[in-house]
Amino acid sequence: MDTSVSTLQSQARIQLSGRFDFNSHREFRDAVDKALGSPGTTEVAVDLGNVAYLDSSALGMLLMLRDKAKTSGKTVCLANARGSVRQVLDIANFGKLFPIV
Repeated sequence: MDTSVSTLQSQARIQLSGRFDFNSHREFRDAVDKALGSPGTTEVAVDLGNVAYLDSSALGMLLMLRDKAKTSGKTVCLANARGSVRQVLDIANFGKLFPIV
């Protein structure tokens, strides 16, 4: 999986691409730390538009991000989820935990 972090005004955006699974843990954690450490940000958006696959460990990593963000006083949203990725999020009821835009 490839990750990149960008900041625009008060939003940090974590752009993911490829397979989001257990093997992506280190890259995702590094991106989370960078996004949460961006000064002046109040929201973190995880862009899933280029993610082809995610599994239960990816769901766990998203929950970890949510907990860390809450501790930092920031919110998290999931963006551009479609196809099988959106289906997994819907089955896991992540729409009740995150805004999905």
